[in-house]
Amino acid sequence: MTKILYVEDEPFLGKIVKESLESRAFEVLMVTDGARVMTALGQFKPDICVLDVMLPHRDGFSIGSEIRHNHPALPILFLTAKDQTEDVLKGFAAGGNDYVRKPFSMEELIVRVNNLVALSKGKKAAAQDPNAGTAIGQYEFFPLKYELRYTPDGTSRKLSAREADLLNILIAHRNFTVARKEILLQVWGDDNFFNSRNLDVYITKLRDYLRQDPAIEIITIKGVGYHFVAG
Repeated sequence: MTKILYVEDEPFLGKIVKESLESRAFEVLMVTDGARVMTALGQFKPDICVLDVMLPHRDGFSIGSEIRHNHPALPILFLTAKDQTEDVLKGFAAGGNDYVRKPFSMEELIVRVNNLVALSKGKKAAAQDPNAGTAIGQYEFFPLKYELRYTPDGTSRKLSAREADLLNILIAHRNFTVARKEILLQVWGDDNFFNSRNLDVYITKLRDYLRQDPAIEIITIKGVGYHFVAG
């Protein structure tokens, strides 16, 4: 059972989200005060932290930074109504793995939580065994080796660091849409025109690398981002 440390100071919203997650077989500990998060984390030992940014006594960004320092592999999902680029950058700089804006659907939250936890487990396995990979349809991705393998015939392709980073983000949002801006901020640190054109090139490359499995698609959602469809 996946354990979620859920930090939210809005009691009505928190109750709904907590009960919805528990009804889907997640174990949830809800904390409403930023000052209590680190103690709760040490006692509960979650698989993922879902952090609101605006909290009493301590903001989510500073909490995220401390979590990332003390628990480098623990996934952090920021939950906030803020949508300015500078806030997205703060979230990633504070160690966030993903960023969901309010209002959100439970389906969106659950998909992102499941994908981040699965990616985290894959990284932990890879840290113990560099040959451990993540399945993507008929492919297997080895993040530490920057390698993409087509399993039916065993052929492999080496990826660049940015190609691997981009594929990691798409896998984390598997079967869900990830915003173009968020990809640019995570991979390039800036969403300027030049980097945006680079992203187009990298997406084209990944589509070509994954073309042997017709069930895999990187769908462009115009004006929004990309939807990664994979088994």
